[in-house]
Amino acid sequence: MAFQKPSHTFTKIHLKALRTNHFKILFALSFTVFINTFSFAQDLPKKETKINRKVSIPPIKDSLVVKSDSLATTELSEKSQDSILTDSIKPKKELLENIVNYHADDYTKFNQKEHKLYLYNNAKIVYGDMNITAGDITIDYNNNTVYAKGVTDSIEGYTQKPVFTQGSNVVEPDSIVFNTESQKALIYNSKTAQGEGTVIANITKKENDSVYFVKDAKYTTAKDLEDPDYYIKLRKAKIVPGKKIVTGLANIFIYDVPTPVGLPFGFFPQTETQTSGVIIPTFGEQNDRGYFLQNGGYYFAISDYIDLTLLGDYYTNGSYGLRFESSYAKRYRFRGNFGFRYENQIISERGFPDYARSTIYNLRWSHSQDSKANPSSRFSASVNLGSSQYYQLSNNQVNISNRLNNTLSSSVSYSKTFQGQPQVNYSVTATHSQNTQTQAINMTLPTFQGSIGRMYPFASKSGSKKGIIENINLQYNLRAENRIETTDSLFFKKQMFDDAKAGFKHTIPLTTNFKVFKHFSVSANTSYNEVWTFKTINKHYDPVEDEVVTETVNGFDSFRTYNFSTSMGTTIYGMFNFEKEGEDRKIKAIRHVMRPSVSYNINPSFSKYYDTYEVIDADGNTTADVEYTRFEGGIFGTPNKTFSSAVGLSLSNNFEAKVRDKDSTATEAKKIVLLNNLNFSTAYNVAGDSLNWSPIRMSGGTQLFKNQLNINFGATLDPYALDNNNVRIDKFNIDNGGSLFRLTSGNLTASWSLSNKGNKVDKSGLSKENLEENLQGGGRDDDLFGVSEDYVNEQMRDYDDDDEDDTPSEFYHHKIPWSLRLAYAINYANSRRQNEISSNSLMFSGDIQLTDKWTVGASSGYDFKNLGFTATQLRFERDLLSWRMNFSWTPFGPYKSWNFFIGIKSSLLKDLKYEKRRQRDITL
Repeated sequence: MAFQKPSHTFTKIHLKALRTNHFKILFALSFTVFINTFSFAQDLPKKETKINRKVSIPPIKDSLVVKSDSLATTELSEKSQDSILTDSIKPKKELLENIVNYHADDYTKFNQKEHKLYLYNNAKIVYGDMNITAGDITIDYNNNTVYAKGVTDSIEGYTQKPVFTQGSNVVEPDSIVFNTESQKALIYNSKTAQGEGTVIANITKKENDSVYFVKDAKYTTAKDLEDPDYYIKLRKAKIVPGKKIVTGLANIFIYDVPTPVGLPFGFFPQTETQTSGVIIPTFGEQNDRGYFLQNGGYYFAISDYIDLTLLGDYYTNGSYGLRFESSYAKRYRFRGNFGFRYENQIISERGFPDYARSTIYNLRWSHSQDSKANPSSRFSASVNLGSSQYYQLSNNQVNISNRLNNTLSSSVSYSKTFQGQPQVNYSVTATHSQNTQTQAINMTLPTFQGSIGRMYPFASKSGSKKGIIENINLQYNLRAENRIETTDSLFFKKQMFDDAKAGFKHTIPLTTNFKVFKHFSVSANTSYNEVWTFKTINKHYDPVEDEVVTETVNGFDSFRTYNFSTSMGTTIYGMFNFEKEGEDRKIKAIRHVMRPSVSYNINPSFSKYYDTYEVIDADGNTTADVEYTRFEGGIFGTPNKTFSSAVGLSLSNNFEAKVRDKDSTATEAKKIVLLNNLNFSTAYNVAGDSLNWSPIRMSGGTQLFKNQLNINFGATLDPYALDNNNVRIDKFNIDNGGSLFRLTSGNLTASWSLSNKGNKVDKSGLSKENLEENLQGGGRDDDLFGVSEDYVNEQMRDYDDDDEDDTPSEFYHHKIPWSLRLAYAINYANSRRQNEISSNSLMFSGDIQLTDKWTVGASSGYDFKNLGFTATQLRFERDLLSWRMNFSWTPFGPYKSWNFFIGIKSSLLKDLKYEKRRQRDITL
C-alpha cells in the first residue's frame, strides 16, 4: 500500500494524530493493521479515507493484494525513510503463510470491537489450497477461526450450504468451523466423496490435511445421497483421503433397515492406484462334486506396468482348478495379457463304478505393439491352445460362452523391414491350429519368410514406368517351415517332434504388365520354384505281406519347377436410366460394373521326379507298375506329373442403384448397393484328353436395410454328367438328358441385426469384458453361443446413465429398447446325386428392456435337419440402483444349469455379493 508523501516526519504526525484520539483515524489505522496482518485481497468499493490534511490513504483499487509486510516496506518518500522503520527486534512469524482472498455479493463487514469479518451471500474464501464457499462466513481474528454456514430462505429453505475444498478433497456440510492456525476443523452434516463412494457424517473432525475422524457415519456408493438405497454404517472411523478408511463396528443398512451382515472392523482402500488384495470366492454346490469355492484368490499390483491375479477353485470331492491372469502395458510401446488355466476334475468317489479323473488346461496370450514404437519391426502374439475338450468340460462359468468352439488357433510373429533399394523383409512366425472335435493339431514351429522387394532392371531412373519392357520386375521369396501334425494325446511329447517335417521353398517370380487397346490390362508372369526337403520316401511291394511298404529316407533332397501364366482384364460400366427428363421416379438408375478376365496357364510335366514299383502276384508275375514320387507327403507339395495348359475365365459384377432420397431437402439422389459382388469362374484344360471343363463356381453377397442384413451365397455348377455309379464321365449333362449344369453344392448364410436403439446398440450384444473373453477363447464376436456368467468381474463394467430418454414419463414408458440378432446357414450337397441338405440351422439372440430396471435376454438356435434346439441360455437382469441382480438359465441339453447373482455395482465393494447356482453334470 503506497502512502502519499508526508510533509516532514511520519513519526511526529502519526503520534500527534493518536493523541487527538479521533475515532476516524483510529478506525482507519486499525483497519490498515488488520489488512496488513492477514494479507487479504478483496473487491471493495472505491473510497478515500482521510487521516488528516497531511496524511491520507489513496483510493483502494479492485482486487488489491496487500502483503503482510506492506507497512515495513511502504515508501514514505522517493529517496528517504524514517529511521524508526529500522528495528533490531526480529519480527514475529507471520500468522498466515498465504494470501487470503475473500468475496461476498451482498456485503463485507468488519467489526472492530469483536475483531470479526462478516461475509454474506455467495461468500468465498481462498487460503492456499483451501477453498470455502457458503452463504454466510464469519472470520474471528481473536480465535483464528472461520465459521461457514448456509442461509435460510423463507421460500427455498436452507440454501448456499458450505463447500469445503482442500486439495482434491471436497466436503459438502451444513456448516463448518475451521481454525486457520491449527488447520483443524469441525464439520457438521457433511458429504465427502472418497474414491467410488461417499461418506455421509453428522460430525466430522478434521485433524490435519490427511486425517479425518467421523462418528455414526454412512459409507455408500449410491447416487441418491439424500435417501441412499444402502449404506454401511461406520460407528467410529478414521479417514485418510485418497488412501484408506479404517472403521470399527460396521454393518449394512438397506433403506435404513439394519441387516446382520457386518464386521467388527473394516478397511476400505481409497487409493487411485492399483493395490494388492484378497479376492473373495463364490460358493455353491454341484451334484457330482459336492460343495465348492470358486474364483477366490489374490491380486498382485506388481507395478504400474504389470499385474498378476491368482485364482483357485476347490470342490469337496477333491477336484480343484487354478487360474493365472496377468495384464501388462507400456504406453506407446506395447500391451498384452497372459493367462493359464488348469483343472483337475474328479467325478463321483473313489471306489464307485462311475469314478473318473482327468486334467484339462488352457494357455492364452495376447500381445500387440504400438505402431509408433518401431515402424520397421513388429511383434505380435495371439495364443489359445490347450486341451481339446477344455471349454466343453470346464466347470468354471467364465468359459460358458466358448463351449461350442470347434477350433483353437494361435499365432506368434515377428517381422522386420530393411529400407532401401531394394527393400528387404523377413518374418518369423509360429502357428497352431487345433480341432476340438477330432483333436487333430497342426503346428509350424517356426515359419520363416524372407523377401527382396521388386527390382525393375529396365526402368528409367526418373519418371513413371511405361511399356512392357520398363515394367519387367523380379523379386526373391524364401519360405522355410518346420511343420508338425499330431494329436491332443501326443502334444509336446517326443513323438510329436520326431514326426515333424521341415523344408525350404525358393521362388523367383518375373512379371510385367502393360496396356493394350487403351482399355485392356495385360499381365504376364513366369516363376521359378525350388523346394528343399530333408525327408523323402521309398516304396516297394512286399509279396509276402501282400502290401506296399513305405520307408522314410532321411537326408537332403530337392526338386525344381517352373510355370508361365498371363491374364488380361478390363472394366465395363453400364448405366440403365429409368427416369426421363422432367420425371421424378423413385428408382432413377441402376449401374452395372463388370470386370471380365481371361487367363492362360502352362504347367510343364516333371515326370523325371517320378519312380515306379512293381506289384507281383503269388505266381511271381508283375500285375501292375505303380508310379509315385519320393516327395510325397512333403510340406510344399509334389512336382507336377502331367502337362497342363488351361484357359481361365472369370467375371465379377457389382450392381448399384440411384433412388430418390426420402429427405426432401437433399439435392442429390441416394446411392444404394444391390449386389456387392456376383462372381463366376471356370477353366478349360487345353491339353486334357477328357473332362476339360472345370465346374463353374459362383459366389455373391450383398447388404440390405442400411447394412443390417448381410447375405452371402455360393454354388458349384458341373457341366458333366454322372454314370450309374455316380462317377463323373466325359459327357455333358445336357447330352445325357439333363439340364445344362448340375448343381453339385450350394450354401447360403445370412445375419441380421435389428434394434430400436439406433447407433447406440452394440451389434455383438456383449459387454466389453464378455467380448474380450469370447475373442481370446477363439469364440464368436456376438452372443449367439451365450454369455459368460462371470458376473463378479462384470461389476467392473461401466453403466451408461446419460441416455437422452433416461427420465421416463410418470405414467408410461414411451420407449422399450430391444435388439435381435439372427444368423441363418444352409448347405446343400449333390456331388453324387445324394441331393441332401447337409446342414440347416438358425441361431438367434436378443434382449428387451421391459422397464428402466428390467432386461430379459436369450440365446438359442434351431437345427432344422435334426429337428432340435441348440444350446439355449435365458438371461434376466434387474438394475437395483446401486445393486445388480442376474439370473441365467440353461433349461435343457448337456449344459443344463442355472446361476443366480446379486451384488453391488461398484468395483470397490464387488465382494459384497450373493451367488447361488446349479452347475451342469459332467461325464468324463
